[in-house]
Amino acid sequence: MPSAAEARALYRAFLRSSQHFGTSYNIKEYVKRRARDGFRDAAAVSDPAELARLWGAGRAQLEVARRQAIVYDLFSHKHKHAMDLLHQRKP
Repeated sequence: MPSAAEARALYRAFLRSSQHFGTSYNIKEYVKRRARDGFRDAAAVSDPAELARLWGAGRAQLEVARRQAIVYDLFSHKHKHAMDLLHQRKP
C-alpha cells in the first residue's frame, strides 16, 4: 500500500508530465484535471486492496501520459497557444 508521500509524489509527477505537452494547452489542462479528479475520488477509499489497485492504475496512467507527451512533441506545432501566452504575462 502506498504511503501519503508516495501518493503526493505521484500527483506531482502527473502535474509535471502535463507540462511536457508543449503547445497543446487543452491536453495540458486535461491531464491536470484528470489527475486532480482521480486523486480527489481516491481520497475517500480506505480498502487496502482497492488502494493497491488504484495505485497500479495511477502508475499505468502516468506512463501513458509520459509516452503520449513524446508523441505530441514529435508532431506538434512549434508556436505557443494563446492561453500559454496569457499565462506568461502574469507576474
